[in-house]
Amino acid sequence: MNIKYLPPIVAGIALAVGMVACHPDQLTSLNTDPNNPTDAPPGPLFTASVNTAVGRWLPLSNVGILAQQWAQTTYPQEDEYINLQADRTSGLFDGPYTGELENLRKIVAKGQALKQPGVYGPAMVLQTWSFENMTDIFGDIPYSDALKGDTTGGSLAPAYDPQKDIYAGFFSALSAATAAMASDPAADPGLGSADPIYGGVVGNWEKFANSLHARLAMRLVNVDPATASAELKAAFNAPGGVFTSNADNAKLVWPGDGVNDNPFAENLKLRDDIRLSRTLMNIMVPSNDPRLQVYAQPVVDSSLFPNGYGGMPNGLSQDSAGKWFKLASRPGVMFYPGVTTYGTFGSSAGLATPSYLMTYAELLFIEAEADERGLGGRTPGQAKADYDAAITASLEQWGITDPAAISGFLAEPAVAYKGGTDGLKQIAVQKWVALFMDGVQAWAEWRRTCQPSTVAPGPAAIVDFVPRRFFYSNTETSVNAENLNAAIARQGPDNFETRMYWDTKPQAAPTYVDAATCGPVS
Repeated sequence: MNIKYLPPIVAGIALAVGMVACHPDQLTSLNTDPNNPTDAPPGPLFTASVNTAVGRWLPLSNVGILAQQWAQTTYPQEDEYINLQADRTSGLFDGPYTGELENLRKIVAKGQALKQPGVYGPAMVLQTWSFENMTDIFGDIPYSDALKGDTTGGSLAPAYDPQKDIYAGFFSALSAATAAMASDPAADPGLGSADPIYGGVVGNWEKFANSLHARLAMRLVNVDPATASAELKAAFNAPGGVFTSNADNAKLVWPGDGVNDNPFAENLKLRDDIRLSRTLMNIMVPSNDPRLQVYAQPVVDSSLFPNGYGGMPNGLSQDSAGKWFKLASRPGVMFYPGVTTYGTFGSSAGLATPSYLMTYAELLFIEAEADERGLGGRTPGQAKADYDAAITASLEQWGITDPAAISGFLAEPAVAYKGGTDGLKQIAVQKWVALFMDGVQAWAEWRRTCQPSTVAPGPAAIVDFVPRRFFYSNTETSVNAENLNAAIARQGPDNFETRMYWDTKPQAAPTYVDAATCGPVS
């Protein structure tokens, strides 16, 4: 048969087959869809991973409700803990593995193959940050065996790592990332503008890695103070150092272009049931906290709160919660997108409001606690200075820069540093206030320190304590039951009451109150 006598389409196919016959390694290319690539360069993958991860964890409103910085009016099911069970939160467990964590794994592999620490270092740091959010919500999770389903020897049913081992893995990963970035070759193109957090500046990622290392070290202080102290010292002395000003804050400034918007502001377009919690307002209002007018809006009906600001109780029934619609403060205007279904609040600039992964203020509070407790090679004599600097950094982060306002707040009786155990309570409370809009961290710090001691379940809550963790995903019951059950047998029942590794010794905290306040201990 002569090809020149075939119809053009058939002739083309015949020619292609003939060519492949000569080059059989090209056969699979015929099945490649150019419009749906299976691979991508590190830059776009990193940008997408940041947007997905930050949009997932910051702010996670249901965890902000657990931390009692928020409360709900019209739909209080999360405030009652009803919507925090597995049928509503499974996606929070499943999503990161198939989303940003998988993409970050690919970036690390690509960057390491190319010997580009400016590419894989930031990916390792962001991956650790995302895994930290997961383990601090669920406890034991797949970690060392995770994300290997498409690799030789990998499994689609990964084992769950004990949280103690996960944290050890975090310390190793962050130390390795920092060491690699500290020796980043000049020829490394890095991530450049594909990095929406630091614009590809590797030195800033070193500071973030070390500051995150310090956060994780302090998280272990009740269960393993020796490791906590050693890892704090390692973090403070690591190459690149830690945050030294608000300019170092790890934050994503959302474009606010209608495509990539602050997720909280986007959410507020269509709902108006989020109010400030009484727990938070009862700390901020009496101490004349200058951040009050940033965090909150004045109440619509001032009959209950003559000073214009107030929060609602948590965990009310739907009938009781609805009465607080006009009585409690809405979130501040900077978190609103402008025109919403319920009226105009803020402006379109709210869509570009930054999300903070970690701040200089948080790092200073960690240093202040390390000072007061003599951890990480630090001494109590520095605690007051670091505490005052932490509060100042938080105020400035939220736009309060007037020296008189800052000094006046630091002199407030409830705020002025007392030292000792009372000082540690002040550090914990002010740190919790500064973690506004980072519900996972605020909830974790309350579980670790038992401060503020006024956090308590509401009258309509389905359990009589504030949950210590979320239930595991329903998906895992179907596809990874053996490993899930092994984790449950090791960690404890899959319920709200089970404490994860770093939360098993609350009585060791100098700021511990009692079981009634800090939750039951098995």
